[in-house]
Amino acid sequence: MITLEMMPPLMFGGLILAMLIGFPVAFTLAALGLSFGFLSIYLGFFDMNFLQAIPGRIFGGVVSNELLLAIPFFTFMGSILERCGLAEDMLDSMGQLFGPVRGGLGYSVIIVGFILGAITGTVAAQVIAMALISMPVMMRYGYNIRYITGVLAASGTITQLVPPSLVLIVMADQLGKSVGDMYLGAWGPSILQIALFASYTFMLGLIKPDHVPPVPRDALTLRGWPLWKKCLMGIIPSAVLIFVVLGTMMMGLATPTEAGAMGAIGAIVLAAIHHKDLSSKGHKMLLIGIAATGVAVIVGILLGEGKVLKLTFAVVYLAVVWLCLEAVRIPDLRGLIKQGYESTMRLSTMVVFILIGSTCFSVVFLGVSGGVWLEHHLTSIPGGVWGFLIFINLFIFFLAFFLDFFEIAFIILPMVAPIAQKILAPVVGPDAALIWFGVMLCVNMQTSFLHPPFGFALFYLRGVAPKEVKSSDIYWGALPWIGLQAIMVAIVVAFPSVVTVFLDKPLDVDLSKVRIEVPQIELPPLDFGQPKQ
Repeated sequence: MITLEMMPPLMFGGLILAMLIGFPVAFTLAALGLSFGFLSIYLGFFDMNFLQAIPGRIFGGVVSNELLLAIPFFTFMGSILERCGLAEDMLDSMGQLFGPVRGGLGYSVIIVGFILGAITGTVAAQVIAMALISMPVMMRYGYNIRYITGVLAASGTITQLVPPSLVLIVMADQLGKSVGDMYLGAWGPSILQIALFASYTFMLGLIKPDHVPPVPRDALTLRGWPLWKKCLMGIIPSAVLIFVVLGTMMMGLATPTEAGAMGAIGAIVLAAIHHKDLSSKGHKMLLIGIAATGVAVIVGILLGEGKVLKLTFAVVYLAVVWLCLEAVRIPDLRGLIKQGYESTMRLSTMVVFILIGSTCFSVVFLGVSGGVWLEHHLTSIPGGVWGFLIFINLFIFFLAFFLDFFEIAFIILPMVAPIAQKILAPVVGPDAALIWFGVMLCVNMQTSFLHPPFGFALFYLRGVAPKEVKSSDIYWGALPWIGLQAIMVAIVVAFPSVVTVFLDKPLDVDLSKVRIEVPQIELPPLDFGQPKQ
């Protein structure tokens, strides 16, 4: 006879078994949830009315969730920017700038990966684009093949951690925290991780200089101001788009959905600017838009809101609309926009179906006291807070061998978030506990793209690498970078301030000493006399 105490481990074990067999995650979650739900009704653990919570949560928490509207916008933005030529220009200019330095091409890949991560938020096409552009160049100048494959895969996966990462948006939604706070918490680890990658390249240049040789100066095609101009032409528009997307969100001027919408339009404008077929009128409208933006900033600072500010913004909007129409006019960009719509539709549909399936599973899991079962096991781990963190990170690390980060976020996070809040609150405070926990798991889940033999980034590299690059070189090349990411996880666990340093500190107020004085208002006396005839 199946007892109530047996149901949570049975559900969890059934989920792992179904994942290993290879059934689609969304349908597996829904099927398991409904099957165990009907079994629980048959065994008398709850009645049919309990399952009414499933459609209630789907329509009340999934379909109507405004935060999830940001995912299609950021996906579309990343899809456009990864194919519009921006990556090629930046990699070429940065490669020539750092090329004469030992390991210079590796530094350029790391820096461009960081910048592209801050304006795209997706991994797949970034790894492919950077590999297609940089791998032949690095091989031509004698870079070690394992270093090449490792740095390309790792620099693509940093996209998961650098805002505006889709992973961070999903984390914020599942943990019930602000996307802006999650982004602020991720900046410290993402910058530190780039520093770790660059330090590894530097140390490799000292220990094994033949693995990362400098590019001969006679092989450089640009020098001096033309080289710096090409670098700035890639960095400045990217920096403007980063501010439009992230700056407005963190300053409270836009919601994540509004920032994503601005980013999608900005991606189309950047694609039009970088295309060789942009018309002369398009260049003029670009200059007019830049000038109008500068005037609007000055007017806003000196005069504040008024007709002049509205007029300058109208000119900026006109320039943006003109450049978007230019993008539609150019056949290459028109096809690029269509591809962006298609990839956005596929990813958004996948996310919604996984959310619906995870809702079915989690409702039934909680209905059979799965939350209590999980809390009992996680709180009884020896070592207290640090034992809990070590166990969770090892669990996520090995789970990432088989599951995508979306699946981990939608399945595991809702179950462990309440327990993490209770355990971690004494360390960093109740407000920052889940931010620290979410960013920590985000750093950990980067490794899901690098795990041999299932890492998606390794598959992407295998698909575009030349035939002379062996699969063993790709797998062995990823291992040092997985180690660097593991070091980053240890740093985030040991030093929570890496995450919390940019967060707003909670006000230190003693509520017992707060006094609210309400002024006494003297009212005229009420007249209860007889009404006048």
